[in-house]
Amino acid sequence: MSVLRNVEVDLRRFRYRILVASVAVVAAFFLLALRLAYLQIYRYEDLNEQAEGNRTAIVPIVPNRGVIMDRNGIVLATNYSAYTLEITPSKVTQPLDTLIDQLATVVEIQGRDRRRFKKLIDESKSFDSVPIRTRLTDEEVARFAAQRYRFAGVEIQARLFRNYPYGELASHVIGYIGRINTSEKAKIEDAEDAANYRGTDYIGKLGVEQSYERELHGITGVHEMETSARGRAVRRLSSSPAKPGDTVVLAIDIKLQKLVEDLYGNRRGALVAIDPKTGEVLAFVSKPTFDPNLFVEGIDSENWQALNESLDKPLLNRALRGTYPPGSTYKPFMALAALQTGKRTPAQQIPDPGFFQFGNHRFRDDKEGGHGMVDMYKSVVQSCDTYYYLLARDMGVDLIHEQMKPLGFGQLTGIDILGESRGILPSTEWKRTTYRKPEQQRWYSGETISLGIGQGYNSFTMLQLAHATATLVNNGLKMKPHLVREVMDVETKSATPVAKEPIGQLPLTAENIDVIRKALVGVNIEGTSASSFVGAPYTSGGKTGTAQVFTVKQNEKYNAARIDERMRDHALFMAYAPAEEPRIALAMVVENAGFGAQNAAPIARRVFDFVIQGLYPAEEDVLAVQRGQATRPTGKQREVANMPWPPRPVAPKDELPTDAKGTPSPAVAQRSAPTGARVHAVNSTEARAAVRLAQRVSE
Repeated sequence: MSVLRNVEVDLRRFRYRILVASVAVVAAFFLLALRLAYLQIYRYEDLNEQAEGNRTAIVPIVPNRGVIMDRNGIVLATNYSAYTLEITPSKVTQPLDTLIDQLATVVEIQGRDRRRFKKLIDESKSFDSVPIRTRLTDEEVARFAAQRYRFAGVEIQARLFRNYPYGELASHVIGYIGRINTSEKAKIEDAEDAANYRGTDYIGKLGVEQSYERELHGITGVHEMETSARGRAVRRLSSSPAKPGDTVVLAIDIKLQKLVEDLYGNRRGALVAIDPKTGEVLAFVSKPTFDPNLFVEGIDSENWQALNESLDKPLLNRALRGTYPPGSTYKPFMALAALQTGKRTPAQQIPDPGFFQFGNHRFRDDKEGGHGMVDMYKSVVQSCDTYYYLLARDMGVDLIHEQMKPLGFGQLTGIDILGESRGILPSTEWKRTTYRKPEQQRWYSGETISLGIGQGYNSFTMLQLAHATATLVNNGLKMKPHLVREVMDVETKSATPVAKEPIGQLPLTAENIDVIRKALVGVNIEGTSASSFVGAPYTSGGKTGTAQVFTVKQNEKYNAARIDERMRDHALFMAYAPAEEPRIALAMVVENAGFGAQNAAPIARRVFDFVIQGLYPAEEDVLAVQRGQATRPTGKQREVANMPWPPRPVAPKDELPTDAKGTPSPAVAQRSAPTGARVHAVNSTEARAAVRLAQRVSE
């Protein structure tokens, strides 16, 4: 039996289904349209950036580091290019030791290369590229390039390396650069100019290289590269060139610096010479020195151990961080303080029996039997200890502190390199805050006496002593000492001078300054340093000093021959010239050398001859000064202008050709990576062919 269907109902049902389906289709298209509008309008910039990121790679162009030169244009730090063999641990597919062993069959890798690599790995992240060998030859580049497919995570790079052509000369001033370690990288990432260090592996670590890092670094450029699906660079879309670092011009005269370092020979010590009118540092010597080239590629453990464990401490910047009792070089400043405070007059005399008795303690004078009746002039010229024992007692420690602090003793000078020591200018407050035990915090009257002759708690840097001397002879006008004379833009050639303005005028009476300067001139004419300045065609002032390293007992006499060399007295000297219009003021110490008149003043005489007369000592005279056997110059002095230069610079090996700006000369193959590609420069025909072959094999 057949069932009759209701056509009307079926039709209505069908139409309903069509309507529902149509609504669903329309809704779907509406949602698609909304999604399309959202993606195309609201998220356009974000998605477009992502798309470009998949298609392009931003490659940083590391700028050429700026050059450092002396005041006369002699280049002291520059760049050279060389091949390096580098390993990126995150890309390595086998144990590192196995990989290095295999690499050693292709390129020579010595034990020290492995040790340095291990040290750098410990300081780096796994995705950092770390050098296992530097300064590869073209032949080594070609050998590796032909077998490159065997070594995943290993690349040949062409790097710009820092070179210090004169090695140890002025190394404490110039400093050095080194690879950025983990802590430094964290600081850079948090800094405002973090983007400017993309692709940078090296920064300044010491000296001017560190303090003027921003000026020397330059501005990083970028290449925008189109990449293939495999991440290989296809073509360059756009480029913003890097701006080279500025040229830093030092106030140092490197020829004068070389002379002073030669005059010290193998002796330890420091010398700082300043132009009193400008604050420019003409020489900044710390002996012994070190070769900064050792640090550029990462110093090996043997050299580090030799430098770090040496008893002579070559890594210590004695001019900046070494603190010493000033000895008798402190006496002129004590005399000035006495005049300023009214504790003494120039003509006032005191009797000197050869000692000063304070309670049960006898403070001895350097001259047995004493100097007789002593006024201020005689106290400086003959260096009478008793005069200053009594003066220190009359002034007291806090008044001495009050008078010496404005001159810069125990204060940071603000010189333009980091790491300056403050030293110690004692006071009752200083002792209370320095020591913990109540009996140690108390200041005893007997401790004041030795302050008058620059002993006791007094401990200053040669920079502070030179700065105080410069301020004194500049009639109390303080200039900030600075090692850098100007910073020059390499593109515009415009120069920005450094620290030319005075930082303060001390309220010193002109008559009091004249009294002290007259006495200092007397020291070099008829006093303790007179023998070194015999025959000088200019007038100079100075003061010798001998600083004790340890205290000699009252019933004993100092005998250098019976004392260990490192426990002997330090030899000091402060001086300036010409006396009428000083162009140079200096302070110096020769450690454990004994009398300042014998071992320090002769160096100062030759420095003054260099600056004022343009004369360089004879070779035999230099040797005599090194041995402490010289006074006035001997032999035939030579014109500074005629002295041969350079003195056999340390030349880097296996340099790559560079253009006028110091950039490696390509044939260049660009490669991209998330953190930016580096330039692979290959210059020899053999090496270029090998690289092309290796690239085809790896593809």
